[in-house]
Amino acid sequence: MKDKTVVLGVTGSIAAYKAADLCSKLVQQSVSVRVVMTDSASKLVTPATFLAISRNPVITTLWELPEWQPKHIALSDEADLLLIAPCTANFIGKLASGIADDALSTLAVSYSGPTIIAPAMNPKMWSHPAVKRNVETLLGQGVILVGPDRGRVACGEDGTGRMADVQDIIETCRKTLGQSPATQK
Repeated sequence: MKDKTVVLGVTGSIAAYKAADLCSKLVQQSVSVRVVMTDSASKLVTPATFLAISRNPVITTLWELPEWQPKHIALSDEADLLLIAPCTANFIGKLASGIADDALSTLAVSYSGPTIIAPAMNPKMWSHPAVKRNVETLLGQGVILVGPDRGRVACGEDGTGRMADVQDIIETCRKTLGQSPATQK
């Protein structure tokens, strides 16, 4: 994945802390990681964390533009891959419906390249018919799904809803970008 640009979208799941590890592991593989966070994600992990790890500015809003060009739209042109991890039920619904009401959803709706989502939510949310319907819509649009995994989630329940393992997400990124681990050296 060397010399690729991955936009990492981070949404407001407690699994947002795992996105910092994901970002770090991508950077270690010479990937340029550009982070776009929802407001809810920023309440769980600070943008400064991703700034330090990625060494790139973090976008958290549509309203603070350092230049005339909207950065979220510019990123949609620069990105080789859009990776949303963790991806909440709320964001899955927005993406499936084409709702663009914040920086990440606006970027996602304007992006036409490969998109991977790594859902993370309570098992009851994951099994809700509306979430299942929205996931099916996204799969029909070519979005790639990684996880969720089965196990204990933050609230203490066991079931399917945990964000996929970081290494599984990275492997899916490699495959999506048409690269194998051997070509990473």
